[in-house]
Amino acid sequence: MPLVRIDLRKGKSAAYKKAIGDAIYRAMRETFVVPDEDRFMVVTEHDDDGFFYSKTYLNIERTDELALIQLTVTNSRNVDQKKALCSRKAAHYPAHDVSPVMTVITCLIWVTFNRVAKEADGPMADTNFDVLIIGSGPGGYVTAIRAAQLGFKTAIVERDYLGGICLNWGCIPTKALLRSAEIFHYLQHAKDYGLKADNVAYDPKAVVQRSRAVSKRLNDGVGFLMKKNKVSIIWGEASIDAPGKVSVNASNSEAPKGALGAGQYQAKHIIIATGARPRVLPGIEPDKELVWTYFEAMVPDRVPKTLLVIGSGAIGIEFASFYRTLGSEVTVVEVLPQILPVEDHEIQTFARKSFEKQGIKIHTNAKVTKLGKKADSVTTTIEEGGKTQSITVERVISAVGVVGNIENLGLEKLGVKTDRGIVVVDQFNKTNIPGIYAIGDVSGPPMLAHKAEHEGVVCIEAIKGLNPHPMNKLMIPGCTYCSPQVASVGLTEQAAKEKKMDVRVGRFPFVGNGKAIALGEDQGLVKVIFDKKTGQLLGAHMVGAEVTELIQGYVVAMNLETTEEELMHTIFPHPTLSEMMKEAVLDAYGRVLNM
Repeated sequence: MPLVRIDLRKGKSAAYKKAIGDAIYRAMRETFVVPDEDRFMVVTEHDDDGFFYSKTYLNIERTDELALIQLTVTNSRNVDQKKALCSRKAAHYPAHDVSPVMTVITCLIWVTFNRVAKEADGPMADTNFDVLIIGSGPGGYVTAIRAAQLGFKTAIVERDYLGGICLNWGCIPTKALLRSAEIFHYLQHAKDYGLKADNVAYDPKAVVQRSRAVSKRLNDGVGFLMKKNKVSIIWGEASIDAPGKVSVNASNSEAPKGALGAGQYQAKHIIIATGARPRVLPGIEPDKELVWTYFEAMVPDRVPKTLLVIGSGAIGIEFASFYRTLGSEVTVVEVLPQILPVEDHEIQTFARKSFEKQGIKIHTNAKVTKLGKKADSVTTTIEEGGKTQSITVERVISAVGVVGNIENLGLEKLGVKTDRGIVVVDQFNKTNIPGIYAIGDVSGPPMLAHKAEHEGVVCIEAIKGLNPHPMNKLMIPGCTYCSPQVASVGLTEQAAKEKKMDVRVGRFPFVGNGKAIALGEDQGLVKVIFDKKTGQLLGAHMVGAEVTELIQGYVVAMNLETTEEELMHTIFPHPTLSEMMKEAVLDAYGRVLNM
């Protein structure tokens, strides 16, 4: 009795073009089910003399595309094994011995393409790629798209959720939360705009649900972009066995439809884009109940009445701003001399005064030395200026930075050079091992999504041989979406002076701008730093309403190597907040008009 092995291949069936007697060039016995006008037929190839042997029409109408079903005939007398292998929902599989040298297999197929693909083991995995990217955050998925555009056969590996931390637990959902808080703030101050809004309140669960829905929409969008650009998604946790070889182990999270699974994969170029996770300090380990990271802070079941935030970088200050707007009593502890440590000193000072005016308590040059947990509260010991004090709060948020995910990738075994938790790369993100690259958080600060995206594009264009310009980190803007917002690019005034540069500094306050006054947002400052000798724009720093949308104007100017002369001759529309950008430039040269 012959043994029949069924191989389900995903894709539209193509018509079989040969006729009886045509030559064939495969030394195999193969039988195919293929479409023929309005019916399906079974065609069988001879394996001895190289000629087409037979075809048999199925007695069913062609109502839908079927998967191509290949039945390979081999010699076997194991009837039970034959039946087991033929149980792929084929309703009928009689075998007829029609000659000593060949068996014609006739199969009646009752399932359509989608059902066949679903009930099979899945599409046959293609394991060879030109480019394989580990991590689907902004850096990873943008790199994948650009690689596909450049003609590379591309795959991306993800273990948790498409879009990475940024889209699911970082940049995007926090902005949704902050938007809800902003609207709540405006409703509370409706009378300032001549409006009435009585009994204003918020629903914490609904606020969180909106944030999660926004993330889900973006997550689905990444899946769409991968499909659109023909990027294969591999679901699981990857490790690099050797240059060009990657093992993927199964992930506990649910894979998106159509994703490839665990297995061995090959790629000429492997790009590490695994992002980062919250940094944990000894003695302040998060427990997800009383001590939170940004994960728990984004999905509270209720808003705590009292809150301590450890760390005053972008993450810490954004959560401090969010919870304070919703009514929490917020205390911020920062080990450095000033909050928002990477920002210009003048901007830091302005922002701190604004936060303190809102009721946020800020301790700088201070650190939390002890946490005492109770049933629903935490007593913290704060050391500041040689003195200690205790503060009891309902919840603590640990926001002391992030650390790159470089563990369990096989880097140490391969000899990939790392330094203090980041992968060492050159200007085009190559590691010291040929064929292995690293982008985004794992390649070092600033740990920002837009930095990762641009790094990925530069990296893949360099691989293609397009000779892209290396990224200039001084031209990477930074934004903090607190209230008031903070944004900057380039050198701070202090940094420029430390470099012994002769500078001109210009400033313009929001209170001098008509649009800011009309918006009811007249508290803020725009500051610019120029090289006095060349007129080069060295840096720009802002605090106030919507400055995260304004900063890109200065970023473009710096990239185009725009001088003060060109900025002063640029016409800015009136009335807009952007007029302050020009006024700050004019002020640097003693020509300010509206102040």
